[in-house]
Amino acid sequence: MCGIWCAVTTYDHIHPNKDIQQLLEHRGPDSSSSAELTLSRETHSGESQTVYTTVHSTVLALRGDTAVKQPFGTTTGGTLCWNGEAWEIAGERPVFDNDTVAVAQLLDGVVTRTHSSHTNETFTSAKQAELMAEAMAQITGPYAFVFYDPSNGMLYFGRDFLGRRSLLWRTAGDGELLLSSVAGPMSSGDEHPWSEVEADGLYYVDLASRYGCDDIYGSVQKVPYRFAEHAAHIGTHVVPQLSLNKDLPSSQTRLHSASSAVDQLEVLLRSSLRRRLENVPGSKDARSNSNLAVLFSGGLDCTVLARLAHDFYPKHKSIDLLNVAFENPRIHKADSDAYELCPDRITGRASHAELMRVCPEREWVFIAINIPYIETLAHRQRIVDLMYPHDTEMDLSIATALYFAARGTGVASSTADVHVPPFTTTTNAKILLSGLGADELFGGYQRHTTAFNRKGFPGLLQELDLDVSRLGKRNLGRDDRVISNWAREARFPFLDEDVVAWAMAASVDKKCGFGEPKVSAEDADGSDLLEPEKKVLRCLAWKLGMKLVAKEKKRAIQFGARTAKMETGKTKGTTSIVG
Repeated sequence: MCGIWCAVTTYDHIHPNKDIQQLLEHRGPDSSSSAELTLSRETHSGESQTVYTTVHSTVLALRGDTAVKQPFGTTTGGTLCWNGEAWEIAGERPVFDNDTVAVAQLLDGVVTRTHSSHTNETFTSAKQAELMAEAMAQITGPYAFVFYDPSNGMLYFGRDFLGRRSLLWRTAGDGELLLSSVAGPMSSGDEHPWSEVEADGLYYVDLASRYGCDDIYGSVQKVPYRFAEHAAHIGTHVVPQLSLNKDLPSSQTRLHSASSAVDQLEVLLRSSLRRRLENVPGSKDARSNSNLAVLFSGGLDCTVLARLAHDFYPKHKSIDLLNVAFENPRIHKADSDAYELCPDRITGRASHAELMRVCPEREWVFIAINIPYIETLAHRQRIVDLMYPHDTEMDLSIATALYFAARGTGVASSTADVHVPPFTTTTNAKILLSGLGADELFGGYQRHTTAFNRKGFPGLLQELDLDVSRLGKRNLGRDDRVISNWAREARFPFLDEDVVAWAMAASVDKKCGFGEPKVSAEDADGSDLLEPEKKVLRCLAWKLGMKLVAKEKKRAIQFGARTAKMETGKTKGTTSIVG
């Protein structure tokens, strides 16, 4: 996990201000460095002009034996700011060591090919960008990046096709281009606000072109993502086509724990988790062996991930389960039992017990994170600054829950020794597993049920298609900014490229149980009778022995943790918190 800053102007170098610098260092406490780069060009009016590029990176070292400082200088003279995880390159080359170096080598290959001194071919800036986009499409994993190629006078930046890492941009009156992982304090009167870099392609600026605009921001262009057309990726491209299979079920069968779709999903999730759990960095705290944590509501998605992680993560290491609950003055008065009455605390305790029963050889550390209302208010402005440019009441409710969950400070109950009383602790884990994405891919929201009840499969497919189309535009950048504030990295196994590709290609009856024929209880094996929402995942939980979890109802985080509507009034989730 890293923090990125890049400023391109035609008048001077611009470094991050104090507020942004602090937020960047929270994301990456292991290293902080800057580089100032200049390039001279002739403008379209024939005048000589200097382009000033300032890059700054902070690093949270999670890959390899040592921290690799950024901005990273490549062998071709380029400068890379990389915030991501390259699990594989070209779908066949796993990256076990530091991925910054691997990505730099990949991009250097394009630079070498396109530099005029190395080839007789002529490459326009658009063609160079196309080749760079093809290279980035070989990377399996989440990322945001900035790459400066001085040999060709090109600046590239972008996010992966789902936007799993944050990157913001803005301009100002003088036409500079600013890029940053975080925006700093929100201001309602800001004439030039920050916005998310869309997760829809590779962006680039030809800084050397004499035909470039004096306004750098106006020179930004884009190469749209080229998607693989099938779940089996074409060539080296690993970006799946976000095109939902809209075929209507011809003959409705029932999903159950022995269905082939359940087996297929299990294989894909195991592969996804294997990538994300290899070489998890160890804790520097000798008193703790918890290097991995789960954002844990006790619901279906996160508990299945915890259960599968058990099979890959060393058995002698504990896994922390981060469960957050809030004092909500609109619902109850402050008392010692208020937190235990939160819906997510109740399901969290129950799922924790089931994990202990199914996987007794593991030490599962349940960390009950209890947040008084006064503490929520004390951190409110920081949360608002982190989630910006998102600015609604619903954004704040969700971001608040993620912010305190990721902080990881609470009362721990360990399964290692039942005689040890609960104790206050803060997780040492730098890696947090999140179940985000399962609801969108497998039909887990109440509105999916509503759509089916009103319009049958056509209505359900329309709603699922809408979710898929918005995957790269929703809230992953916001969540990344909030969680990373604590120098931790969220990893999303359900948003693995192969899992997404399978979910797009599978027919709706392989994912949901809506419209299944009735069956009597005596003819069913138990998994037949599970709720229709995300039924393929429910059946997998059943198969893994998590039968209580398989029956758990979906509940949005802001309602489960009780961060929604903490104050009386008529505000809606879409109401802006800015005046």
